[in-house]
Amino acid sequence: MLPNIHTKTVTLADGRELTIETGRLARQADGATVVRMGDTMLLATVVSNKEAKEGTDFLPLSVDYQEKFASAGKIPGGFLKREGKLSDYEVLVCRLVDRALRPLFPDDYHADTQINIYLISSDQAVPPDALAAFAASSAIAVSDVPFSQPISEARVAKVDGELVINPSFAQIEKAELDIMVGATYDNITMVEGEMKEISEADMVEAIRFAHEAIKLQCKAQEELAQEMEVQKRNYTEEDKDEALYAKMLEDLYPKLYDIASQALNVKNVRSEEFDKVKEEYVAQLEEGLGEEEELNSFLVGQYFGKIKKKACRDYTLKGNKRIDGRDYDEIRTIWCEVDYLPMAHGSSIFTRGETQSLTTATLGTKMDELMIDSAVSSGYNKFILHYNFPGFSTGEVKPNRAPARREIGHGNLAYRALKQVLPDPEENPYTIRLVSDILESNGSSSMATVCAGTMALMDAGVSIKGPVAGIAMGLISDAETGDYAVLSDILGDEDHLGDMDFKVTGTKKGITACQMDIKIDGLSYDILIEALEQARKGRLEILDKMLETIPETKPELKPHAPRFKTIKIAQDMIGAVIGPGGKIVQEIQKESGATVVIEERDNAGYVNIYATNQESLDIADQRIQAICAVPEVGEVYDGKVKSILPFGAFIEFLPGKEGLLHISEIKWERIEKIDGILEIGEEVKVKLLDIDKRTGKFRLSRKVLIPKS
Repeated sequence: MLPNIHTKTVTLADGRELTIETGRLARQADGATVVRMGDTMLLATVVSNKEAKEGTDFLPLSVDYQEKFASAGKIPGGFLKREGKLSDYEVLVCRLVDRALRPLFPDDYHADTQINIYLISSDQAVPPDALAAFAASSAIAVSDVPFSQPISEARVAKVDGELVINPSFAQIEKAELDIMVGATYDNITMVEGEMKEISEADMVEAIRFAHEAIKLQCKAQEELAQEMEVQKRNYTEEDKDEALYAKMLEDLYPKLYDIASQALNVKNVRSEEFDKVKEEYVAQLEEGLGEEEELNSFLVGQYFGKIKKKACRDYTLKGNKRIDGRDYDEIRTIWCEVDYLPMAHGSSIFTRGETQSLTTATLGTKMDELMIDSAVSSGYNKFILHYNFPGFSTGEVKPNRAPARREIGHGNLAYRALKQVLPDPEENPYTIRLVSDILESNGSSSMATVCAGTMALMDAGVSIKGPVAGIAMGLISDAETGDYAVLSDILGDEDHLGDMDFKVTGTKKGITACQMDIKIDGLSYDILIEALEQARKGRLEILDKMLETIPETKPELKPHAPRFKTIKIAQDMIGAVIGPGGKIVQEIQKESGATVVIEERDNAGYVNIYATNQESLDIADQRIQAICAVPEVGEVYDGKVKSILPFGAFIEFLPGKEGLLHISEIKWERIEKIDGILEIGEEVKVKLLDIDKRTGKFRLSRKVLIPKS
């Protein structure tokens, strides 16, 4: 007998159906749903502890998205043949879901909460990442876990001038815009994506388009929860002491507001000033305690942070200045440098305020491409970007471990920003790896990576279509008064105390990538448009600073950078270049020191030669050209004697091609025998006289190249 199953279906504008089902699978979780579109199916579960751990002042939420290889009828690679740690792609989907969901949990809900999303069936026409947040939110909607309202995400692509919701993989490949939008029924909460230098107006249009589709998905979740008569759990709210908060607000707010207004533009100095006030106040509170009383350090710390945040926000809105003294649209001081590392193929330093990236560009061969093997996709990537964030960049002691989710996410944003301007594969044969090491950080380190990455590519001689700059925008608003301030190039503190973190990258022509997280309800499209326009102006200002350092791409590669050449050969010559068991190509690589990679496509062969210097490339090039050369009657060749017979000698005049040098064609004088005239291995210059049309044999002459006495 089947369990009690509930379903709800959403019909998209193009007629496709999106279905939520609950009650069939994972019934011991607090909430579980299966979302289906086409033959793509995601199972989402949520489990949340009944009580929060003591002393916890945040939501310990973990989101894990995993693609089961069986969903696509595949067996995982590797020795164990099972799913392992999450891939970078899966981590990026986790972040998309987490960022959309987290703001909708109650501020005082601090119980450990885990959301798992599994791809259990994969339809190659329906990308699953666009459905992950919808699945997760629907699982919460049918559970008793407190949540203010359902959310969903929708992918929007612009294909052939038309906006499409949740496009296929094929449509994404040719899209000029590809963004993921997360929202509630009323408000946008998250945006992330990449574009081919589009305008700000086009981006806003795409966000509006996505929101209309999301509204239908949110409504379906609400209706499903109502049908199931879901009741949200009661939970113990965090400890509160209103009297203590009121006293601290009265005592501390003026002091903290005064520090905020001092325009201290060094992060550590500003932090020390705030810490000094806190230490003195805690000491004062402890002095006033009786013998049996104990200070609630946890609450004092919470309230101090809350009051400091209020003071900084109030100063920004009332003082028309920011806590480091800048105007709202003012960019921090920038200095740049390229060619800093003598042995890197390209390098740059980009420093903006107290944020600094040292970025290197390395050019590799086709053999260096990144292999992609997941449940839904496979192939190779010839552009790689890695972002590293060591502890010392913020003056902290932190163990060096594998990249965290934040590092993967920041690196991916910079990757998406820069990949739009890379030269076409035909123009750029190299595998490119950018590595951004953040050496100082006070906000916008991912945007520093974009700027430094652009300059490193230009320093390496990569002919990008246009330089890209990035800027992080912030927002501080007062819902009661309606006052707000849009901030350009935000500090780390402004990110923490603000209502929005909106990163925008682009060229002078338009936007190439964006990432937006909104922490409040009710961000209007008017403010969004204002932020985009302010970001555009800031982006252009940053680009000008970068171009002062490196006005254009270096015309030449570094002397030690790999050289490259592609030779197109006839399809039937591929075997000749490779040789039996790879013998010939291995000989070429050993002799020249170059790397030779052979591809077959479009009914032709493409021989790619990579070398660390021009001499090595030329040696390999000459060998391959010789192998593939077509003998031409009348041409003169440098040959080598391969064998000697009474009637003449066989000369290898091209690799793998031998012709007969008859005894009568060696000299003008009559020769009775060849002994003593030619030796095996001797190099000899010959002319091709004829090619027998019936047998294909070659007839050579040496004497025609010798003056007749």
